[in-house]
Amino acid sequence: MFNKNIKLVLTALIIGLSIWQFIEGNIGNGIMYILLSFVFVFLYFKNEMILLAFLRLRKQDFPGAKKWLDRIKNPEGALVTKQQGYYNYLNGLMVSQTNMNEAEKYFKKAEKLGLSMSSDMAMVKLNLAGVAMTKNRKREAETLLAEAKKLDKHNMLGDQIKMMQQQMKKANIPRQQYGRSGRGGRYR
Repeated sequence: MFNKNIKLVLTALIIGLSIWQFIEGNIGNGIMYILLSFVFVFLYFKNEMILLAFLRLRKQDFPGAKKWLDRIKNPEGALVTKQQGYYNYLNGLMVSQTNMNEAEKYFKKAEKLGLSMSSDMAMVKLNLAGVAMTKNRKREAETLLAEAKKLDKHNMLGDQIKMMQQQMKKANIPRQQYGRSGRGGRYR
């Protein structure tokens, strides 16, 4: 993995090489070098390790995705802000299977840093609502679910949001009190 600054330097060098090729009359080589520089520009905005971790997640290979994420040694220095958000988002997804407290920390950090797609941010809010619901913070869970619903513009998470709202309603139903009623009978 190249540092983000190295990617910019490589892009500048390759563009300089392409200009030199144009001056020398090698138009084909110059065009090829410009296209090659686009690869480094793309990798500046989309980190290759995060892309490979996403590919592993699509195959439900959590250990493989974790290996790719662990190759990023210094996320604050090596990644731009949105990439740091995705790094924390993916780590939160990995950890949510085992440790909810640590997952909440990763999801909150991803929410703070921001993600480029609104559907990904909706997923972060949905996961945070699930954590809040398990910790009996119902008000926070309701607001996070409402935010997730607003962010889910293509209704990709509609079923999950409805299911979580139903679970919250079941959790809000008070238990029946067994005891004497005003009419002298018992509730059952």
